[in-house]
Amino acid sequence: MVSPPILCLPDVSNVFKLQTDASDIGNGAVLTHDDENGIRHPVAFASRKLLPRETRYSTIERECLAIVWGITKFQDCLYGKEFFLETDYQPLQYLGNAQFQNGKLMLWALILQPCRFVFRAIHGKGNVGADFLSRVPCD
Repeated sequence: MVSPPILCLPDVSNVFKLQTDASDIGNGAVLTHDDENGIRHPVAFASRKLLPRETRYSTIERECLAIVWGITKFQDCLYGKEFFLETDYQPLQYLGNAQFQNGKLMLWALILQPCRFVFRAIHGKGNVGADFLSRVPCD
């Protein structure tokens, strides 16, 4: 609790970074931003257990659900601001401009349209917090 990274208060003058991940049992999200020295600090952590029907979703559906849920969870900090969305699931980088045959993905893409985010695909080892939270959901 007292060793880095230390949880800090959100600073709305900084650009937020939202990391999300999904597993077979849950979703995880970590909201961070960099301080004036360029050091990344976590602002908030969140996780949730998937509903029984959600456990049957395909991988792309679970990952997209994690993004929509994470943005909704932290909308107080993210609404109206441009932020970075970081995930280790690269196919979702085309979410904003793809034409889906899948109704769930199409609906979620429409829900995300008002959000101003820059998608960044990161390696799994760079997404440790969200990955851990998705595998050990809290609620």
